[in-house]
Amino acid sequence: MQSLSIEEKKRYSRHIILPEVGIEGQQKLKSTSVLVVGAGGLGSPVLLYLTAAGIGHIGILDFDQVDESNLQRQILYSTNDVGKSKAKSALTHLTALNPLINFDFFEERLDNHNALDILGNFDIIVDGSDNFQTRYLINDACVILGKPWVFGSIYKFEGQVSVFNYNNGPSYRCLYPTPPLPGEMDNCSEIGVIGVLPGIIGTYQANEVVKMVLGIGQVLSGQLLVFDALNMNQYKVKFQKNSDNFELTQLVDYEVFCGTKKVINLNDSISPKDLAIIIEDNLDFQLIDVRENWEAEICKIHNSQLIPLSQLGSKIELISTTKPVVFYCHHGLRSAQAISFLKSKHNFTNLINLSSGIHGWAMEVDNGMEQY
Repeated sequence: MQSLSIEEKKRYSRHIILPEVGIEGQQKLKSTSVLVVGAGGLGSPVLLYLTAAGIGHIGILDFDQVDESNLQRQILYSTNDVGKSKAKSALTHLTALNPLINFDFFEERLDNHNALDILGNFDIIVDGSDNFQTRYLINDACVILGKPWVFGSIYKFEGQVSVFNYNNGPSYRCLYPTPPLPGEMDNCSEIGVIGVLPGIIGTYQANEVVKMVLGIGQVLSGQLLVFDALNMNQYKVKFQKNSDNFELTQLVDYEVFCGTKKVINLNDSISPKDLAIIIEDNLDFQLIDVRENWEAEICKIHNSQLIPLSQLGSKIELISTTKPVVFYCHHGLRSAQAISFLKSKHNFTNLINLSSGIHGWAMEVDNGMEQY
């Protein structure tokens, strides 16, 4: 454990005189690293209290900017911060509060590509997010990494707090096995939230972190604390561990898992009308024209890439293996041949044929075709 300086002993003296904390407990706090995902309504009190408490290494992750509507509840910011990066603004205010803390900040969105690398550098994770895809992502990453995390959520006048994956305890999936249907739950920008609620719940979250580090009290593992700000009632719901929820080896696309992102079904073929829909929805895919150059000079579908069937074998590297690829020709015959060749000779599994080709596209879709 890291030793305390004279300055630190003075700053944390009200902690140190507690028998449950003492010098050794404060050294534990100093030697601990905590990542707070989301520096908003919940993240603000969490970050403030962990900084004041002397957590030695604190990570701040938020890709957003401060908006005027945030100031009603996100107490870490002032009017002068509006329009600025939340992560950088948080760093400025927290450093002013306690310059003895080592801070890292991440101005990026947490996703299945960066979660393991970022979360892997911290001992405890605190969730200050406001969406289900981030919660499932944090949970699964913490299960894979073997790290505990503190959950908090707010809804109008009600808040929830729990601790997951702590000392072989239950995970978030043990409490919520599946996400709600898209649109089933509103967020605070749509239904509102009383301003003091995230302060209460965020403070509870910070308290769970401190208890875990010090090894005191009863941590909210296997228990969901529910708080009603209108009637000042709170109660706990107990839940059990399901070992099946810990057999995780890799992360997935959590926007797809939670149904918040449209995906292209990898069927053998797609109709012109369905292709027009996925183009309009800006879904990520590759569109390849396998006709000859002279045919493409007459007309082509906008944003398509020309790889004639006769040249396909020498341009395999131009074809994506990570996202859906739609092939088209005049009537759909040559594109079907291209797909058959790529599946049998190069083991592609992400290929789709525009069933009636550009002819069907011209007949069924009014726009999206370039003519010369």
